[in-house]
Amino acid sequence: MTGKNLLLQAVQGKETERPAWLPFVGCHGGFLIGKTATEYLQSAELMVEGLKKAKALYKPDGLPVAFDLQIEAEILGCKLHWADEVPPAVTSHPLALGKKISDLPELDETKGRFPIIVQTLEALKTEMGGDTALYGLICGPFTLALHLLGNDIFLDMYDEEDYVLEVIDYCADICIKSSNIYLDHGADVIGVVDPMTSQISPSHFEQFVTPAMNKVFDHIRARGGISSIFVCGDVTRNLEVMAKTRADNISVDEQIDMAQLRGLCEAEKKSFGGNIKLTAVLLLGDEDDAKMEVLDIMEKSGNKGFILAPGCDLPYAVPSQNLVAVASMVHDPYAREAAKSLQTKASDSFDDIELPDYHGARAVVADVITLDSTSCAPCQYMMEAVQKAADKAMVKVWINEHKIKVREGIGMMVKLGVKNLPTICINGEPTFASIIPDQATLVKAIEQAALPKMSVTS
Repeated sequence: MTGKNLLLQAVQGKETERPAWLPFVGCHGGFLIGKTATEYLQSAELMVEGLKKAKALYKPDGLPVAFDLQIEAEILGCKLHWADEVPPAVTSHPLALGKKISDLPELDETKGRFPIIVQTLEALKTEMGGDTALYGLICGPFTLALHLLGNDIFLDMYDEEDYVLEVIDYCADICIKSSNIYLDHGADVIGVVDPMTSQISPSHFEQFVTPAMNKVFDHIRARGGISSIFVCGDVTRNLEVMAKTRADNISVDEQIDMAQLRGLCEAEKKSFGGNIKLTAVLLLGDEDDAKMEVLDIMEKSGNKGFILAPGCDLPYAVPSQNLVAVASMVHDPYAREAAKSLQTKASDSFDDIELPDYHGARAVVADVITLDSTSCAPCQYMMEAVQKAADKAMVKVWINEHKIKVREGIGMMVKLGVKNLPTICINGEPTFASIIPDQATLVKAIEQAALPKMSVTS
């Protein structure tokens, strides 16, 4: 059986002889061939080269054609900021700047970077399509709506419900057009990647997201395709409503309990995937860390309808040997037995990481624990929300972003007791965990945190 056949059986909920293995190689493909993310994501030739190298090194059963949630947004008029080691970030929001939905450009495979995507997909079908399942990843309707509306969407969900529903329904139609492009050119699975749904409540998910998602999933099924809903971020609160969508598969980030997800998906007859830690294990860990992590996930998840994958887009500079180690756990039962004999390394105490003097600071200190606001959409919009609130607050605010892509960030996460990403800590207290509050709530929290300082000063 080819790896492709094994993955397609897994995604359809069937028992497999081993877990299917799906490394989400996005801009990491550029790293593999010595190119920046900017160069890589704008060249079909480079993407094909990077994915071919990933296939040779990591022995995957499936690969994404591209991992860039800004492709649709760019076509619809969002401006992008490009960087060397992360996908581009959205820097403008057309609907927040006064445009109407009817003013937005049409989307088809001749627009923006879709010609590059089509060229890449067609080359990959020839090069590896016989034995490797190819994923078409599209930006989900809620995240795309946020790209178009900006952070105001969270307040508008209360004050302008009908308008937000109209925008999200429009974005679902865009998702359908994107899925058609991938399906027309031979993609095997369509992944609807919607990380910003980690920032809303289950009731808002059911009201604003479920109808749009199901519209997309129903279309993919009608085309004979297979669908997955993929949420990067802590979506624990929304797992049950996600499981009740009409997607064939649910893929999740590292913060999700795989045993819980397995139970939910078995009850709804869906397959599931995840959730190797991106930074602490793959980026900053070593081969032994990767092996122990994978063994733990495999034990919790079993071999029925399970796809082993990183929790989100692989960081650019993940050491290749760590992913090779993951592949060895998937493919080599003897390597698995050898790894089980290894002792887990003692946890880092982070004794050298010092917290700020929150009591003595002459300002409110806002620590934002993120994956990386330049590459993680929830992290980007949380940082923007904190900056806007700081500008509005009637007190001085110091803002620090702590990216867990580096040891200092992980240390701050541990010292502050943060359990979810992204999280806003105010004066050393985790205050908003994996949820972006509306501006009034955030400003009030900041100003209230300043009151004890002001009373001490007076």
